[in-house]
Amino acid sequence: MGLTVSDLDRSVEFYSKVLSFEKVSETEVDGSDYEHLEGVFGLRMRTARMRLGDEFIELTEFLAPRGRPTPPDAQANDRWFQHIAIITSDMDRAYKRLRENKVIHASSGPQRLPDWNENAGGIQAFYFRDPDGHFLEVLAFPPDKGNAKWHKTSNNLFLGIDHTAIVISDTDASLRFYRDVLGLKVVGESENYGPEQERLNNVFGARLRITSLRAASGPGVEFLEYLAPGDGRPYPSGEKANDLIHRQTKFLGTSAAEAEMELRKARSVFVSTGVVQPSFAQKSLIVRDPDGHAIQVTEQ
Repeated sequence: MGLTVSDLDRSVEFYSKVLSFEKVSETEVDGSDYEHLEGVFGLRMRTARMRLGDEFIELTEFLAPRGRPTPPDAQANDRWFQHIAIITSDMDRAYKRLRENKVIHASSGPQRLPDWNENAGGIQAFYFRDPDGHFLEVLAFPPDKGNAKWHKTSNNLFLGIDHTAIVISDTDASLRFYRDVLGLKVVGESENYGPEQERLNNVFGARLRITSLRAASGPGVEFLEYLAPGDGRPYPSGEKANDLIHRQTKFLGTSAAEAEMELRKARSVFVSTGVVQPSFAQKSLIVRDPDGHAIQVTEQ
C-alpha cells in the first residue's frame, strides 16, 4: 500500500515513532518513465519504504508538482476512503500510545464488535488519521479469528498489516475486478451494523456489507459497501497521484504484459500509458478499480 504525503520526513517520523514501522529504503526519482507510469507530468518524488513485521507501505512526497490537499470534511463512507489495518497485540496499550501522541480520532474510541455477529464478534478496532489525514485502523483479533500469525506470542505492540479496506459502491462489480480479473479469492463475508459499528466508522446509521479477499500472500483487501447511509461521495474527479487523497495498492504478478491484456479486455481505466519499466524498477502499470481506487500491478 502506498500513500501520498505532504512532508516525507514528518510522515516517516510519525510511522516510526508512533506505529513502530522501520524505514528500509528511500529513493528520489524523476523522468518521463515515471510520468508515464503515474500519470503526472513534470514529477519529482521521494519515496520511503517502511516495514512493520512482514508487510510494507510506501510513503511518497511529490516535490513537483504539488497536488491538492485532503478534503477537510472526508468521511468514512466516502468512496475515496481507504485504510490500512494495523494489528496490535494489546488494544488498551495501543490506544494509550495513540493518545499520548495526540493522533486525530476518526472513531470515538476503540470499539468491540458484538458477539451476535458470528464473523466479526469480539474484534476490537479503532480508526484514526495520520498527519495528512489518511485513515488508519488498529485492530485486535480474539483467539478464534484472524490469521494464526497474529496470535503468536510477541513483545511488540504493533505486529503488521492485515489488510487494506476500501469503500465501494457495488460488491458484485468490485468482485468482477478483484476476483475475476486480478485473481483474488473471497475468504470472508459479514454484514455489520449497530452502535459499535456506527462509532467505529463515525457514520450515524452505518450498515455495511463487508467482503474480505486475499491473494496467495500478503495483506488482504476488504470491501466496505455501505448499505446505509447512501450519502457517501464518489471519488473526486481528476484525482492524481500527487493529490494527498491518493492511496495506491500494489499487486505483484508474473507478467505485466498479460495483466495489461486482461485489464484492457475488462475495460479498466488506465492511469499509465501501458506497461512501463522505469530505470532500476520492475515493469508496472497503474489502473483504477470500478470506484476509482488506484491499483498498481508490478511484475515480480
